[in-house]
Amino acid sequence: MLAVAQIDYIRHEVNQKGESYADVARRMEVDPRTVSKYANQEEFKRKKKQKRKARVMEPVKPIIDKWIKEDLKKKKKYQRTAKKMYEQLRDFHSFTGSDRTVRDYVSKRIKELKESMTEVALPLESIPGTAQVDFGTGPFNYDSETIDLPYLVMSFPYSNSFYFQVFPSENTECLLEGLQRMFQHMGGVPKTIRFDNLSPAVNKIFSKGERELTDTFERFVLHFGFQYEFCNPGKGNEKGHVEAMVKYVRNNFLLPENRIINVDHFNETLWEMAEKDRDRLHYDKKILQSKLFEEDLNSFLKLPEKGFECARYEELKSDKYGIVNVDTKQYSTSPRFAQQKIRVRITYNEIAILNEDNEVIAKHTRLYGVRRKSMIWQPYLDLLSKRPRAIKYSSIYNQFPSIWTDYLKNCTEEEQKNALRLLGELLKNDDFSLLNEALTMASSHGHPSTDQIKHCFYTVINQSNTYKEISPAINLPTMPAATRGLSHYDSLLQSGGVS
Repeated sequence: MLAVAQIDYIRHEVNQKGESYADVARRMEVDPRTVSKYANQEEFKRKKKQKRKARVMEPVKPIIDKWIKEDLKKKKKYQRTAKKMYEQLRDFHSFTGSDRTVRDYVSKRIKELKESMTEVALPLESIPGTAQVDFGTGPFNYDSETIDLPYLVMSFPYSNSFYFQVFPSENTECLLEGLQRMFQHMGGVPKTIRFDNLSPAVNKIFSKGERELTDTFERFVLHFGFQYEFCNPGKGNEKGHVEAMVKYVRNNFLLPENRIINVDHFNETLWEMAEKDRDRLHYDKKILQSKLFEEDLNSFLKLPEKGFECARYEELKSDKYGIVNVDTKQYSTSPRFAQQKIRVRITYNEIAILNEDNEVIAKHTRLYGVRRKSMIWQPYLDLLSKRPRAIKYSSIYNQFPSIWTDYLKNCTEEEQKNALRLLGELLKNDDFSLLNEALTMASSHGHPSTDQIKHCFYTVINQSNTYKEISPAINLPTMPAATRGLSHYDSLLQSGGVS
Protein backbone atom coordinates (compact mmCIF):
# COMPACT_ATOMS: atom_id res chain seq x y z
CA MET A 1 0.00 0.00 0.00
CA LEU A 2 1.30 3.46 -0.94
CA ALA A 3 1.99 6.14 1.63
CA VAL A 4 -0.45 9.02 2.04
CA ALA A 5 2.02 11.47 0.40
CA GLN A 6 2.35 9.21 -2.67
CA ILE A 7 -1.41 8.87 -3.03
CA ASP A 8 -1.77 12.64 -2.75
CA TYR A 9 0.90 13.13 -5.51
CA ILE A 10 -0.90 10.72 -7.90
CA ARG A 11 -4.26 12.43 -7.42
CA HIS A 12 -2.71 15.87 -7.94
CA GLU A 13 -0.74 14.92 -11.10
CA VAL A 14 -3.57 13.03 -12.80
CA ASN A 15 -6.66 14.97 -11.68
CA GLN A 16 -5.24 18.47 -11.43
CA LYS A 17 -2.48 18.54 -14.12
CA GLY A 18 -4.00 16.00 -16.54
CA GLU A 19 -0.92 13.75 -16.67
CA SER A 20 -1.39 10.24 -18.09
CA TYR A 21 -1.40 7.15 -15.89
CA ALA A 22 1.70 5.77 -17.76
CA ASP A 23 3.81 8.93 -17.28
CA VAL A 24 3.05 9.16 -13.57
CA ALA A 25 3.67 5.40 -13.19
CA ARG A 26 7.10 5.72 -14.85
CA ARG A 27 8.14 8.61 -12.61
CA MET A 28 7.00 6.76 -9.49
CA GLU A 29 8.12 3.34 -10.65
CA VAL A 30 4.78 1.71 -9.97
CA ASP A 31 2.21 -0.14 -12.07
CA PRO A 32 -0.11 2.15 -14.15
CA ARG A 33 -3.10 0.24 -12.70
CA THR A 34 -2.06 1.36 -9.22
CA VAL A 35 -1.99 4.98 -10.40
CA SER A 36 -5.45 4.55 -11.97
CA LYS A 37 -6.83 3.00 -8.74
CA TYR A 38 -5.78 5.85 -6.42
CA ALA A 39 -6.54 8.62 -8.90
CA ASN A 40 -10.17 7.49 -9.22
CA GLN A 41 -10.80 6.19 -5.67
CA GLU A 42 -13.90 7.80 -4.07
CA GLU A 43 -13.73 6.59 -0.46
CA PHE A 44 -10.77 6.12 1.80
CA LYS A 45 -11.62 3.90 4.76
CA ARG A 46 -9.95 4.48 8.12
CA LYS A 47 -7.18 2.04 8.71
CA LYS A 48 -8.11 -0.32 11.55
CA LYS A 49 -5.58 -1.28 14.11
CA GLN A 50 -4.81 -4.92 13.80
CA LYS A 51 -5.87 -6.91 16.83
CA ARG A 52 -4.15 -10.06 17.73
CA LYS A 53 -5.57 -12.52 20.22
CA ALA A 54 -3.48 -12.91 23.33
CA ARG A 55 -3.03 -16.66 23.17
CA VAL A 56 -1.80 -16.90 26.77
CA MET A 57 -4.56 -14.70 28.26
CA GLU A 58 -7.59 -15.99 26.36
CA PRO A 59 -8.11 -19.19 28.43
CA VAL A 60 -7.90 -17.36 31.77
CA LYS A 61 -9.97 -14.26 30.98
CA PRO A 62 -13.28 -15.90 32.09
CA ILE A 63 -11.62 -16.89 35.39
CA ILE A 64 -10.36 -13.35 36.03
CA ASP A 65 -13.76 -11.87 35.10
CA LYS A 66 -15.44 -14.19 37.61
CA TRP A 67 -13.01 -13.17 40.37
CA ILE A 68 -13.48 -9.47 39.64
CA LYS A 69 -17.29 -9.75 39.73
CA GLU A 70 -17.13 -11.62 43.04
CA ASP A 71 -14.78 -9.04 44.54
CA LEU A 72 -16.85 -6.04 43.45
CA LYS A 73 -19.52 -7.27 45.88
CA LYS A 74 -17.05 -7.07 48.79
CA LYS A 75 -15.34 -4.27 50.66
CA LYS A 76 -12.10 -3.00 49.14
CA LYS A 77 -9.93 -4.61 51.84
CA TYR A 78 -11.35 -8.06 51.02
CA GLN A 79 -10.78 -7.84 47.24
CA ARG A 80 -7.97 -9.74 45.47
CA THR A 81 -5.08 -7.71 44.11
CA ALA A 82 -3.90 -8.18 40.52
CA LYS A 83 -0.73 -9.72 41.96
CA LYS A 84 -2.76 -12.25 43.93
CA MET A 85 -4.77 -13.15 40.82
CA TYR A 86 -1.54 -13.70 38.90
CA GLU A 87 -0.19 -15.99 41.62
CA GLN A 88 -3.41 -18.03 41.70
CA LEU A 89 -3.40 -18.36 37.91
CA ARG A 90 0.25 -19.42 37.93
CA ASP A 91 -0.13 -21.92 40.80
CA PHE A 92 -3.54 -23.43 40.09
CA HIS A 93 -4.34 -22.82 36.40
CA SER A 94 -0.97 -23.48 34.68
CA PHE A 95 -0.71 -19.85 33.51
CA THR A 96 2.59 -19.12 31.73
CA GLY A 97 2.14 -15.42 31.01
CA SER A 98 3.71 -12.50 32.87
CA ASP A 99 2.32 -10.66 35.88
CA ARG A 100 2.33 -7.42 33.83
CA THR A 101 -0.09 -8.98 31.32
CA VAL A 102 -2.46 -9.89 34.14
CA ARG A 103 -2.15 -6.45 35.78
CA ASP A 104 -3.01 -4.66 32.53
CA TYR A 105 -6.04 -6.85 31.88
CA VAL A 106 -7.36 -6.59 35.44
CA SER A 107 -7.03 -2.79 35.45
CA LYS A 108 -8.89 -2.44 32.14
CA ARG A 109 -11.57 -5.00 33.03
CA ILE A 110 -12.38 -3.47 36.44
CA LYS A 111 -13.03 -0.10 34.78
CA GLU A 112 -15.31 -1.70 32.19
CA LEU A 113 -17.32 -3.65 34.78
CA LYS A 114 -17.71 -0.65 37.09
CA GLU A 115 -18.99 1.49 34.22
CA SER A 116 -21.40 -1.29 33.25
CA MET A 117 -22.70 -1.61 36.81
CA THR A 118 -23.22 2.15 37.08
CA GLU A 119 -25.22 2.24 33.86
CA VAL A 120 -27.32 -0.77 34.89
CA ALA A 121 -28.22 0.70 38.27
CA LEU A 122 -29.99 3.73 36.79
CA PRO A 123 -33.16 2.08 35.42
CA LEU A 124 -34.28 0.23 38.57
CA GLU A 125 -37.19 -1.71 37.09
CA SER A 126 -36.58 -5.39 36.31
CA ILE A 127 -32.86 -5.35 37.02
CA PRO A 128 -31.54 -8.33 39.03
CA GLY A 129 -30.31 -7.44 42.49
CA THR A 130 -32.42 -4.31 42.98
CA ALA A 131 -35.31 -3.76 45.40
CA GLN A 132 -38.07 -1.40 46.51
CA VAL A 133 -39.26 -0.77 50.09
CA ASP A 134 -42.45 0.60 51.67
CA PHE A 135 -44.74 0.22 54.69
CA GLY A 136 -48.34 -1.01 54.64
CA THR A 137 -50.94 -1.36 57.40
CA GLY A 138 -53.01 -4.42 58.30
CA PRO A 139 -55.48 -5.52 61.02
CA PHE A 140 -54.41 -7.88 63.80
CA ASN A 141 -56.18 -9.47 66.74
CA TYR A 142 -54.01 -8.67 69.74
CA ASP A 143 -55.05 -9.14 73.38
CA SER A 144 -58.71 -9.64 72.33
CA GLU A 145 -58.71 -6.35 70.42
CA THR A 146 -58.44 -5.61 66.71
CA ILE A 147 -55.63 -3.14 66.11
CA ASP A 148 -53.82 -1.86 63.02
CA LEU A 149 -50.09 -2.56 62.79
CA PRO A 150 -47.61 -1.52 60.07
CA TYR A 151 -45.69 -4.10 58.06
CA LEU A 152 -42.50 -3.48 56.08
CA VAL A 153 -42.34 -4.92 52.54
CA MET A 154 -39.20 -5.33 50.42
CA SER A 155 -40.04 -6.30 46.84
CA PHE A 156 -37.80 -7.41 43.96
CA PRO A 157 -39.15 -6.24 40.57
CA TYR A 158 -36.99 -8.59 38.49
CA SER A 159 -38.32 -11.79 40.09
CA ASN A 160 -41.66 -10.37 41.32
CA SER A 161 -40.76 -11.62 44.81
CA PHE A 162 -40.94 -10.09 48.29
CA TYR A 163 -40.33 -10.40 52.03
CA PHE A 164 -42.28 -8.68 54.80
CA GLN A 165 -42.14 -8.18 58.58
CA VAL A 166 -44.67 -6.73 61.06
CA PHE A 167 -43.69 -3.96 63.49
CA PRO A 168 -45.36 -1.82 66.16
CA SER A 169 -44.50 1.45 64.39
CA GLU A 170 -43.04 3.03 61.24
CA ASN A 171 -40.17 4.72 63.07
CA THR A 172 -36.48 4.67 62.12
CA GLU A 173 -35.61 1.80 64.44
CA CYS A 174 -38.36 -0.44 63.01
CA LEU A 175 -37.38 0.39 59.41
CA LEU A 176 -33.70 -0.44 59.93
CA GLU A 177 -34.42 -3.52 62.05
CA GLY A 178 -36.69 -4.84 59.28
CA LEU A 179 -34.16 -4.17 56.50
CA GLN A 180 -31.32 -5.80 58.43
CA ARG A 181 -33.44 -8.88 59.22
CA MET A 182 -34.16 -9.29 55.51
CA PHE A 183 -30.50 -8.82 54.53
CA GLN A 184 -29.40 -11.41 57.06
CA HIS A 185 -32.12 -13.88 56.08
CA MET A 186 -31.20 -13.58 52.38
CA GLY A 187 -27.47 -13.62 53.04
CA GLY A 188 -26.86 -10.53 50.88
CA VAL A 189 -27.74 -6.89 50.22
CA PRO A 190 -29.53 -5.53 47.12
CA LYS A 191 -27.27 -3.29 45.04
CA THR A 192 -29.88 -0.53 44.78
CA ILE A 193 -32.98 0.09 46.91
CA ARG A 194 -35.71 2.60 46.09
CA PHE A 195 -37.70 4.24 48.88
CA ASP A 196 -40.54 6.65 49.24
CA ASN A 197 -39.58 9.80 51.16
CA LEU A 198 -40.04 8.04 54.50
CA SER A 199 -39.53 10.30 57.51
CA PRO A 200 -37.35 7.64 59.21
CA ALA A 201 -34.90 8.02 56.31
CA VAL A 202 -35.30 11.62 55.06
CA ASN A 203 -35.08 14.70 57.27
CA LYS A 204 -35.60 17.32 54.57
CA ILE A 205 -36.08 17.54 50.79
CA PHE A 206 -34.30 20.38 48.97
CA SER A 207 -34.65 21.68 45.43
CA LYS A 208 -33.23 19.64 42.54
CA GLY A 209 -33.90 16.41 44.38
CA GLU A 210 -31.25 16.84 47.09
CA ARG A 211 -32.12 15.28 50.46
CA GLU A 212 -30.86 15.47 54.01
CA LEU A 213 -30.88 11.94 55.45
CA THR A 214 -31.40 11.04 59.09
CA ASP A 215 -28.11 10.29 60.83
CA THR A 216 -29.00 6.68 61.68
CA PHE A 217 -30.21 5.87 58.15
CA GLU A 218 -27.11 7.44 56.59
CA ARG A 219 -24.83 5.31 58.78
CA PHE A 220 -26.94 2.24 57.92
CA VAL A 221 -26.44 2.86 54.18
CA LEU A 222 -22.68 3.31 54.61
CA HIS A 223 -22.48 0.11 56.68
CA PHE A 224 -24.20 -2.11 54.10
CA GLY A 225 -22.90 -0.29 51.01
CA PHE A 226 -26.07 -0.25 48.87
CA GLN A 227 -27.17 2.60 46.62
CA TYR A 228 -30.41 4.35 47.62
CA GLU A 229 -32.94 6.12 45.41
CA PHE A 230 -35.95 8.17 46.48
CA CYS A 231 -39.13 8.86 44.57
CA ASN A 232 -40.04 12.42 43.68
CA PRO A 233 -42.45 13.93 46.24
CA GLY A 234 -45.99 12.74 45.59
CA LYS A 235 -44.83 10.24 42.95
CA GLY A 236 -45.49 6.90 44.64
CA ASN A 237 -45.95 5.33 41.21
CA GLU A 238 -42.17 5.55 40.78
CA LYS A 239 -42.00 2.54 43.10
CA GLY A 240 -45.07 0.91 41.65
CA HIS A 241 -43.88 -2.65 42.18
CA VAL A 242 -43.71 -2.41 45.97
CA GLU A 243 -46.99 -0.44 46.04
CA ALA A 244 -48.69 -3.37 44.32
CA MET A 245 -46.87 -5.88 46.54
CA VAL A 246 -48.07 -4.12 49.73
CA LYS A 247 -51.66 -4.74 48.59
CA TYR A 248 -50.84 -8.31 47.54
CA VAL A 249 -49.38 -9.12 50.97
CA ARG A 250 -52.38 -7.64 52.80
CA ASN A 251 -54.96 -9.47 50.67
CA ASN A 252 -53.19 -12.84 50.64
CA PHE A 253 -51.53 -13.08 54.05
CA LEU A 254 -53.06 -10.59 56.49
CA LEU A 255 -56.81 -10.87 55.84
CA PRO A 256 -58.84 -11.78 57.78
CA GLU A 257 -56.90 -10.45 60.76
CA ASN A 258 -54.27 -12.76 62.28
CA ARG A 259 -54.32 -13.45 66.00
CA ILE A 260 -50.90 -12.66 67.49
CA ILE A 261 -49.51 -13.03 70.99
CA ASN A 262 -45.88 -12.19 70.26
CA VAL A 263 -45.00 -10.13 67.18
CA ASP A 264 -41.44 -11.47 66.92
CA HIS A 265 -42.65 -15.09 66.98
CA PHE A 266 -45.25 -14.24 64.32
CA ASN A 267 -42.56 -12.67 62.13
CA GLU A 268 -40.55 -15.91 62.15
CA THR A 269 -43.40 -17.63 60.27
CA LEU A 270 -43.45 -15.01 57.49
CA TRP A 271 -40.17 -16.03 55.81
CA GLU A 272 -41.57 -19.39 54.70
CA MET A 273 -44.85 -17.82 53.55
CA ALA A 274 -43.01 -15.45 51.21
CA GLU A 275 -40.74 -18.20 49.87
CA LYS A 276 -43.63 -20.58 49.14
CA ASP A 277 -45.31 -17.81 47.15
CA ARG A 278 -42.42 -17.93 44.63
CA ASP A 279 -43.37 -21.41 43.44
CA ARG A 280 -45.36 -19.99 40.51
CA LEU A 281 -44.61 -18.67 37.04
CA HIS A 282 -43.65 -15.04 36.53
CA TYR A 283 -46.62 -13.20 35.02
CA ASP A 284 -44.57 -12.03 32.02
CA LYS A 285 -41.38 -14.10 31.74
CA LYS A 286 -43.15 -17.45 32.23
CA ILE A 287 -40.30 -18.69 34.41
CA LEU A 288 -40.62 -19.82 38.04
CA GLN A 289 -40.21 -16.81 40.30
CA SER A 290 -37.99 -18.90 42.57
CA LYS A 291 -35.52 -19.31 39.67
CA LEU A 292 -35.59 -15.60 38.91
CA PHE A 293 -35.02 -14.80 42.58
CA GLU A 294 -31.82 -16.87 42.45
CA GLU A 295 -30.58 -14.36 39.84
CA ASP A 296 -31.47 -11.57 42.27
CA LEU A 297 -29.45 -13.29 45.00
CA ASN A 298 -26.46 -13.80 42.70
CA SER A 299 -26.38 -10.06 42.01
CA PHE A 300 -26.52 -9.01 45.69
CA LEU A 301 -23.65 -7.42 47.57
CA LYS A 302 -21.92 -9.40 50.31
CA LEU A 303 -23.08 -8.95 53.89
CA PRO A 304 -20.66 -7.09 56.18
CA GLU A 305 -18.99 -9.24 58.81
CA LYS A 306 -20.65 -7.34 61.66
CA GLY A 307 -24.29 -6.43 62.08
CA PHE A 308 -25.54 -2.87 62.44
CA GLU A 309 -26.83 -1.59 65.78
CA CYS A 310 -30.33 -0.43 64.82
CA ALA A 311 -30.53 2.07 67.64
CA ARG A 312 -30.35 5.77 68.25
CA TYR A 313 -28.88 7.49 71.30
CA GLU A 314 -30.24 10.57 73.06
CA GLU A 315 -28.97 12.70 75.93
CA LEU A 316 -31.93 13.50 78.22
CA LYS A 317 -32.50 15.09 81.62
CA SER A 318 -34.66 13.24 84.14
CA ASP A 319 -37.22 14.95 86.37
CA LYS A 320 -37.15 15.07 90.20
CA TYR A 321 -38.45 11.49 90.34
CA GLY A 322 -35.79 10.18 87.95
CA ILE A 323 -38.27 9.83 85.04
CA VAL A 324 -37.27 10.57 81.42
CA ASN A 325 -39.49 11.25 78.41
CA VAL A 326 -38.79 9.42 75.13
CA ASP A 327 -41.21 10.07 72.25
CA THR A 328 -43.87 11.33 74.72
CA LYS A 329 -43.57 8.14 76.83
CA GLN A 330 -42.18 8.07 80.37
CA TYR A 331 -39.51 5.65 81.62
CA SER A 332 -38.06 5.32 85.11
CA THR A 333 -34.33 5.41 85.88
CA SER A 334 -33.33 5.51 89.56
CA PRO A 335 -33.79 8.07 92.37
CA ARG A 336 -30.05 8.74 92.42
CA PHE A 337 -30.25 10.01 88.81
CA ALA A 338 -33.06 12.49 89.52
CA GLN A 339 -32.64 15.80 87.65
CA GLN A 340 -29.45 14.58 85.96
CA LYS A 341 -28.45 14.17 82.33
CA ILE A 342 -28.46 10.55 81.26
CA ARG A 343 -27.95 8.64 78.01
CA VAL A 344 -30.74 6.58 76.46
CA ARG A 345 -30.32 3.81 73.85
CA ILE A 346 -33.51 3.42 71.80
CA THR A 347 -34.24 0.32 69.69
CA TYR A 348 -37.49 -0.81 68.11
CA ASN A 349 -38.44 -2.85 71.20
CA GLU A 350 -36.31 -1.62 74.10
CA ILE A 351 -35.35 1.52 76.01
CA ALA A 352 -32.05 1.17 77.88
CA ILE A 353 -31.04 3.80 80.44
CA LEU A 354 -27.23 4.22 80.59
CA ASN A 355 -24.88 5.98 83.00
CA GLU A 356 -21.84 8.02 81.97
CA ASP A 357 -19.80 4.81 81.58
CA ASN A 358 -22.46 3.36 79.24
CA GLU A 359 -23.48 0.82 81.89
CA VAL A 360 -27.15 -0.12 81.92
CA ILE A 361 -29.12 1.37 84.82
CA ALA A 362 -32.49 0.04 83.73
CA LYS A 363 -34.10 -1.65 80.72
CA HIS A 364 -37.71 -1.11 79.63
CA THR A 365 -39.84 -2.68 76.94
CA ARG A 366 -40.52 0.18 74.54
CA LEU A 367 -44.04 1.53 74.86
CA TYR A 368 -46.40 1.95 71.91
CA GLY A 369 -50.10 2.75 71.79
CA VAL A 370 -51.98 4.22 74.77
CA ARG A 371 -49.59 3.16 77.54
CA ARG A 372 -47.61 6.19 78.57
CA LYS A 373 -45.44 5.09 81.52
CA SER A 374 -43.08 2.25 82.36
CA MET A 375 -41.79 1.84 85.94
CA ILE A 376 -39.04 -0.42 87.21
CA TRP A 377 -39.51 -0.45 90.97
CA GLN A 378 -36.37 -1.98 92.43
CA PRO A 379 -34.22 1.20 92.31
CA TYR A 380 -36.97 3.12 94.15
CA LEU A 381 -37.96 0.66 96.88
CA ASP A 382 -34.79 1.00 98.94
CA LEU A 383 -35.20 4.80 99.08
CA LEU A 384 -38.90 4.51 99.91
CA SER A 385 -38.23 2.07 102.74
CA LYS A 386 -36.07 4.75 104.40
CA ARG A 387 -38.63 7.51 103.81
CA PRO A 388 -42.03 5.82 103.93
CA ARG A 389 -43.91 9.03 104.66
CA ALA A 390 -42.74 10.50 101.35
CA ILE A 391 -44.50 7.83 99.33
CA LYS A 392 -47.94 9.34 99.97
CA TYR A 393 -46.84 12.64 98.43
CA SER A 394 -45.22 11.26 95.29
CA SER A 395 -46.74 10.10 92.03
CA ILE A 396 -45.04 6.76 92.65
CA TYR A 397 -47.59 5.94 95.34
CA ASN A 398 -50.37 5.75 92.76
CA GLN A 399 -48.37 3.42 90.53
CA PHE A 400 -48.58 0.49 92.97
CA PRO A 401 -51.41 -2.04 92.44
CA SER A 402 -54.47 -0.91 94.40
CA ILE A 403 -54.27 -3.87 96.83
CA TRP A 404 -50.82 -2.67 97.93
CA THR A 405 -51.83 0.98 98.03
CA ASP A 406 -54.69 0.10 100.42
CA TYR A 407 -52.42 -2.10 102.54
CA LEU A 408 -49.74 0.59 102.90
CA LYS A 409 -52.34 3.19 103.90
CA ASN A 410 -53.28 1.03 106.92
CA CYS A 411 -49.69 0.36 107.97
CA THR A 412 -47.75 2.08 110.73
CA GLU A 413 -44.52 3.79 109.66
CA GLU A 414 -42.45 0.80 110.82
CA GLU A 415 -44.76 -1.62 109.00
CA GLN A 416 -44.44 0.45 105.81
CA LYS A 417 -40.63 0.23 106.02
CA ASN A 418 -40.81 -3.56 106.41
CA ALA A 419 -43.36 -3.90 103.60
CA LEU A 420 -41.27 -1.84 101.15
CA ARG A 421 -38.14 -3.83 102.02
CA LEU A 422 -40.13 -7.03 101.41
CA LEU A 423 -41.22 -5.76 98.00
CA GLY A 424 -37.62 -4.96 97.13
CA GLU A 425 -36.62 -8.49 98.12
CA LEU A 426 -39.43 -10.42 96.37
CA LEU A 427 -40.44 -8.32 93.37
CA LYS A 428 -39.06 -9.84 90.16
CA ASN A 429 -39.35 -8.31 86.67
CA ASP A 430 -41.80 -5.76 88.11
CA ASP A 431 -44.49 -8.44 88.11
CA PHE A 432 -46.80 -7.98 91.13
CA SER A 433 -49.08 -10.93 90.32
CA LEU A 434 -47.58 -13.40 92.87
CA LEU A 435 -47.24 -10.68 95.50
CA ASN A 436 -50.85 -9.63 94.96
CA GLU A 437 -51.98 -13.23 95.45
CA ALA A 438 -49.84 -13.57 98.58
CA LEU A 439 -51.23 -10.35 100.08
CA THR A 440 -54.80 -11.44 99.35
CA MET A 441 -54.18 -14.79 101.07
CA ALA A 442 -52.48 -13.19 104.08
CA SER A 443 -55.26 -10.57 104.46
CA SER A 444 -58.01 -13.20 104.77
CA HIS A 445 -57.71 -13.06 108.57
CA GLY A 446 -57.18 -9.33 109.01
CA HIS A 447 -54.28 -6.93 108.57
CA PRO A 448 -51.19 -9.14 108.02
CA SER A 449 -47.58 -8.63 109.05
CA THR A 450 -44.77 -8.78 106.49
CA ASP A 451 -43.75 -12.21 107.85
CA GLN A 452 -47.24 -13.52 107.12
CA ILE A 453 -47.14 -12.05 103.59
CA LYS A 454 -43.72 -13.63 103.00
CA HIS A 455 -44.94 -17.01 104.24
CA CYS A 456 -47.97 -16.82 101.92
CA PHE A 457 -45.72 -15.76 99.03
CA TYR A 458 -43.65 -18.94 99.25
CA THR A 459 -46.80 -20.97 99.79
CA VAL A 460 -48.17 -19.58 96.49
CA ILE A 461 -44.91 -20.39 94.71
CA ASN A 462 -44.78 -23.97 96.01
CA GLN A 463 -48.47 -24.82 96.01
CA SER A 464 -48.21 -26.71 92.72
CA ASN A 465 -45.26 -28.83 93.94
CA THR A 466 -45.88 -32.48 94.90
CA TYR A 467 -43.70 -34.17 97.47
CA LYS A 468 -42.80 -37.86 97.36
CA GLU A 469 -42.78 -40.03 100.47
CA ILE A 470 -39.25 -40.51 101.79
CA SER A 471 -38.20 -44.15 102.32
CA PRO A 472 -35.23 -44.44 104.74
CA ALA A 473 -32.28 -46.56 103.62
CA ILE A 474 -32.01 -48.33 107.05
CA ASN A 475 -34.61 -49.94 109.35
CA LEU A 476 -35.85 -47.65 112.11
CA PRO A 477 -35.53 -49.03 115.69
CA THR A 478 -38.71 -49.99 117.59
CA MET A 479 -39.60 -47.25 120.05
CA PRO A 480 -41.58 -47.80 123.29
CA ALA A 481 -45.05 -46.32 123.43
CA ALA A 482 -45.02 -42.79 124.76
CA THR A 483 -47.16 -42.03 127.83
CA ARG A 484 -48.81 -38.68 127.67
CA GLY A 485 -50.47 -36.68 130.48
CA LEU A 486 -49.84 -36.58 134.27
CA SER A 487 -51.49 -39.87 135.28
CA HIS A 488 -48.13 -41.49 136.17
CA TYR A 489 -47.61 -38.80 138.80
CA ASP A 490 -50.88 -39.81 140.48
CA SER A 491 -49.63 -43.38 140.86
CA LEU A 492 -46.43 -42.15 142.45
CA LEU A 493 -48.34 -40.03 144.98
CA GLN A 494 -50.53 -42.97 146.00
CA SER A 495 -47.51 -45.19 146.61
CA GLY A 496 -45.79 -42.50 148.68
CA GLY A 497 -42.95 -42.20 146.22
CA VAL A 498 -43.21 -38.42 146.11
CA SER A 499 -42.82 -36.24 149.22
